Amino acid sequence: MTDSPLVIAHRGASGHARENTLEAIRLAREMGADGIEIDVHGCLDGGFLVRHDPLLPDERSIHDLSLGEAQAALAGTDMEAPTLIEALAAATGLRIWVEVKHIGEAQDRLFLDILSAAPDPSLVAVHSFDHRLVRRLGERQPSLHLGILQSARPENPFTAVTTSGAGTLWQEWTFIDEELMRGADDLGIEVIAWTVNSALVARKLADLGVTGLCGNYPDRLRMDG
Repeated sequence: MTDSPLVIAHRGASGHARENTLEAIRLAREMGADGIEIDVHGCLDGGFLVRHDPLLPDERSIHDLSLGEAQAALAGTDMEAPTLIEALAAATGLRIWVEVKHIGEAQDRLFLDILSAAPDPSLVAVHSFDHRLVRRLGERQPSLHLGILQSARPENPFTAVTTSGAGTLWQEWTFIDEELMRGADDLGIEVIAWTVNSALVARKLADLGVTGLCGNYPDRLRMDG
């Protein structure tokens, strides 16, 4: 249990700046966030783009293009996106949670090498809705901090955590209650609540003992300020 959960800026301080941008990351730091959560897609050539949606404005998929082609399609628009390397550098000193939207198995080593080359790799963790991908990355790099995302409440909410080899459950906040937190505590599983944008909700979740609060407005989530 903790009275002061980690404050995690969802896609950077995305309530104040455009999501998944270097500006949003820097603003999260200025607002005192403990860390950021960003979305990553793998490109055809092994590059990695920080962006939530898989489709570009012209409806081509990021996964079918090289990094240069994807960036060129966004150039000059209000949707330009940084690379994973750029985002990691901008977040130096912060904890970084990377939500992997999609990477091909052939890209795993390139992806893990980039994480290992981060300014402080010990501050980097990975999570995904694709629990198979989480297990795969963990098997390739056992030291990697892993989490799985859930937006529902299964009968046993921790099965996917344990079978994927993860240690953190990213749970949509409306499904978090005392029963879930007791089970997590019994198993030594961390719980991060998302997406929390209300200070009142944040306080209730802190009282339940969540490890972290992930929201678009990190300035609303701090318990001690």
